[in-house]
Amino acid sequence: MPTLDLLPFINPWLYALMGALICGSAFVQGISGVGFTLVAAPVAAMVCPELVPGALLTLGSFVTLLTAIRERRHIAWSHAGSALIGRAAGTIVAVFLLTQLAQRPLHFLFSGLIILAVGLTMCGLRIQGTRLNISIAGVISGIMGTLTSVGAPALVIILHNQKPPVLRATIGAILFCGSVLSLFMLALTDHYHAHEFWLSATLIPFMLMGFWLSGYIRHKVTPTTLHKGLLIFCLLSAIALLIKTI
Repeated sequence: MPTLDLLPFINPWLYALMGALICGSAFVQGISGVGFTLVAAPVAAMVCPELVPGALLTLGSFVTLLTAIRERRHIAWSHAGSALIGRAAGTIVAVFLLTQLAQRPLHFLFSGLIILAVGLTMCGLRIQGTRLNISIAGVISGIMGTLTSVGAPALVIILHNQKPPVLRATIGAILFCGSVLSLFMLALTDHYHAHEFWLSATLIPFMLMGFWLSGYIRHKVTPTTLHKGLLIFCLLSAIALLIKTI
């Protein structure tokens, strides 16, 4: 039976920290629909890089599936379909970039684009949620999600004006399917390994606890608070990635 003995790079204190991080991230995910990797990835990249992207993508696929199932009646399937077409294309591009190019310039590029997009959105710019724009957001999500495990910001920017249940359920469905595809492509190119899977498996109880706790307050979050909070999450995530890259 797999245990932490298969994970020699983890010590008990670091594992406890990761458990708390995963619990808190799943709590945010349950409330907002996108917070899991936005919260977990920047911290994990600094204290335990082995979590990124494989283990976080694995956990992210579970928690986004739970989000989508809990509010499945609110999924906007037309938006999800457009985004997933883009996500599939972006994942293929990301795998090519992963094998051919250095990641540092790409991290700079995407961090800068997200910061710019969030800034413009906060200044009043409204990007229309057309099929083309949602597909483009899906492409960016696929590239960023596969390279860094953080695929939500582009989707948040294009869909953040949706009602909270629609936003949570739709992005949950998109990120679940996208994460599974990213993991498949990473495994196919030998960038996802057994120890990442088993590490994520041992952290699932922490994820479930955080998601369960979120159910008590998700209905109390107003649309305005959710929209502003999501944009701030995106901004902080991009800044953290930029700092890590520097």
